[in-house]
Amino acid sequence: MTKWADGGTLLRWLLLGEWKAHLTQAAVAVTAIALGVALGFAIHLINSAAFNEFSAAAKSLSGQSDLQVRGTQATFAESLYPALAEHSNVELANPVLELDVVVRDNPEKRKNATLKILGLDIFRAADIAPDLIGIPAEDRLFDILADDAIFLSPAAMEWLGVKRGDSLPLRVGTQTITLRVAGGLVRTRAGQRIGVMDIGAAQWRFQRIGQLSRVELKLMPGINHEAFKTTLARELGARYVVTETADQEARVANMSRAYRVNLNMLALVALFTGAFLVFSTQMLSVVRRRHQFALLRVLGLTPKQLLGQVLLEGAVLGAIGSLFGLALGYAIAAAALNVFGGDLGGGFFPGVQPSVHFDPIAAVIFFTLGLGVTLLGSAAPAWEAANAHPAPALKSGSEDAALSKLATPWPALACLALGGLLTQLPPILDLPVFGYLAVALLLIGGIALMPRLSAFVFSAVFSAVTRRTSDAVPTLALARLANAPNQAAVALGGVLASFSLVVAMAIMVTSFRVSVDDWLKHILPADLYVQTAASGDTRGLTMDEMKVIAATPGLSRADFFRSSQLTLDPSRPSVALIARPIDMTDPTSTLPMTGEIIASALLPKDAIPIWVSEAMVDLYGYTLGKRVTLPIGTSAPGFVVAGVWRDYGRQFGAIQLRLADYQALSGDQKVNDAALWLQAGVTPEQVITSLKRLPFGGALEFSERGQIRALSLNIFDRSFAVTYLLEAVAIIIGLLGVAASFSAQTLARTKEFGILRHIGVTRRQILGMLAAEGGLLTALGIALGFALGWCISLILVFIVNPQSFHWTMQLSLPWGGLMTVALVLLLSAALTALASGRHAIAGDAIRAVREDW
Repeated sequence: MTKWADGGTLLRWLLLGEWKAHLTQAAVAVTAIALGVALGFAIHLINSAAFNEFSAAAKSLSGQSDLQVRGTQATFAESLYPALAEHSNVELANPVLELDVVVRDNPEKRKNATLKILGLDIFRAADIAPDLIGIPAEDRLFDILADDAIFLSPAAMEWLGVKRGDSLPLRVGTQTITLRVAGGLVRTRAGQRIGVMDIGAAQWRFQRIGQLSRVELKLMPGINHEAFKTTLARELGARYVVTETADQEARVANMSRAYRVNLNMLALVALFTGAFLVFSTQMLSVVRRRHQFALLRVLGLTPKQLLGQVLLEGAVLGAIGSLFGLALGYAIAAAALNVFGGDLGGGFFPGVQPSVHFDPIAAVIFFTLGLGVTLLGSAAPAWEAANAHPAPALKSGSEDAALSKLATPWPALACLALGGLLTQLPPILDLPVFGYLAVALLLIGGIALMPRLSAFVFSAVFSAVTRRTSDAVPTLALARLANAPNQAAVALGGVLASFSLVVAMAIMVTSFRVSVDDWLKHILPADLYVQTAASGDTRGLTMDEMKVIAATPGLSRADFFRSSQLTLDPSRPSVALIARPIDMTDPTSTLPMTGEIIASALLPKDAIPIWVSEAMVDLYGYTLGKRVTLPIGTSAPGFVVAGVWRDYGRQFGAIQLRLADYQALSGDQKVNDAALWLQAGVTPEQVITSLKRLPFGGALEFSERGQIRALSLNIFDRSFAVTYLLEAVAIIIGLLGVAASFSAQTLARTKEFGILRHIGVTRRQILGMLAAEGGLLTALGIALGFALGWCISLILVFIVNPQSFHWTMQLSLPWGGLMTVALVLLLSAALTALASGRHAIAGDAIRAVREDW
């Protein structure tokens, strides 16, 4: 026997024989692992492609500069440029004006389609960013300095459908300017949509006279970059930030890190569920072959060899599933990038068109993960098979005893207690690491506690039912579940893992969606909203245009808004600065406050009130009542935080202040948007018609609050499309687990069914017993899965989301969807038990028990 095993013949015989006899169970386990690996690998490839392309595109705009000087707001006075250019440590300074300009007739017919345009000093940029220099026609070399010329990248030309010599209409506020495509940019990255102009022409055309976005610096040889960066930042003061390439990469990474990590964690949910399915499949396989393994032990097979055999079976399943998963994941990533782009609905990587690249290191990691969870799921069954005593194992009826160790409650209780403790710990690097660990521990602890819970529940139900009826079918079904709780718990594990995760994710997504819907109702009180463009740096209404709009017949009220960006930390994305009319006596009528506010009478007289989003509290420590300074305008006045409001639209922070305060500080009299309230009996169509008749009416875009709400919820659903997919995968894995577990258990009970038929139980009664067992067991799994999923959802809603995205939400349960999934699981379990039972009792009753003679 030892020689036979060492040669590998026995190993192959056992492996192939098990797969040939129970191919469905092996295929289900392979599918579960493949789906988990595929989703994780696909999301990694998509995020990596988008992040790397976006980061490379951002770096290409900075060229070969050592440092960049930026303002805390979008632009700053160009008077800083001569001082930097004449600095003794600076070899070359390159001024840049960077704008996102709305394309009037964009090919995508979207309101927010913008083209990034760079205004460059061609003579300076030639030494720092030569790839961004336009190539004019041979007979029009001075087009590089022309005030109406723009040079476009190949991707921009293709997107806009233009060529050299064509006209390009762009929108500046309510006006349209037309530029001439003078040539191309031949060295830009593939898919990068940008245009380049002379900086003076750009300042004039886009109404940015005397303004710059940044100054790129090339330092003298031998200058210590880090030391000079620190010194220059101190010299320039708080109104400017000095950055380098590494800072830009960190900024881009911080933009999407939480989103990427959460998607990867959710993708691993499927792999985690697959581990329980592998455990269930392997454990049932070991129990079913308990007699075979005992016989091999008697014939000379050592425990070590038997341990290796079961682990080998699991490793082969994991290897096959992981390889299929890598191939499927690559195909999913390629399709998703081609159809949806690189942001998976998150909106973090606009303007790039990444292509998927196979990542061998990531492939090895995900292959190892798939193989690892399979071996982890096979470890306990392998240990049981290797350490079972041959003599008891040869006897019938010892199957449940093989699983007796699963009934020990203390490891499960320890996992639950540790999981509860981890929920109280703070995030690490703004990521809810302990929250994820708590979810995993709750799952492990909850599933490990199932044998004890199932024994308690079914024993109580068995006692109650037998006192009221003597019907054979319920009595036999409950007797089996009550007296073989460990086998029941193994079948229950896959159901519990998948359903609890479905419940948790469904509650989290529903809670978020309901909270967003309520938030939209609060922040959209007006009947009609007007914009000059949905996005871009060149939108805005002048004071005269505001007066004309406010005087339009049919309006009872008009509020105007000004939004811009403010950089408070160069390593973080910019903060949104929103100036609008706010009622000091009742700010809650305008803003969705999360708690207490400081009344206007209690505000300091020497400070300007601001209201900050929840993210500002977490990221910058802007707590209620704190006095802060903000780089707005020429002076640095004091501000006080008068309240904290909920903001689902801006993950990285937002500050609101009164429009009058902002205009007094900055001198900026333009606004971006208008909110219009209609008089009684006036329809939005009537007001829109009147506004379109204005001289600048053709540049206005209109949205009713219902349209904005519907669009916002559609964007929400797109953002959570991957989550919905993961829920569907979890449901599929759960159904596969139900089918595999009940099929394996039913086939393993052929002798039991033969004995029952010998004592007079009919085939129909056995099928009824199996259907009852499947239904009861799944019903318990659903009930416990709902309880466990609800607990996990509390962690997701109140810990993971606030620590990841810095916002809070209310808890809402999607009863209809959960009941539908529960019903599907219940029916599938009963039908699977019936289908497997028909096969198990199809043979002759005498042959079924012949092995015991």
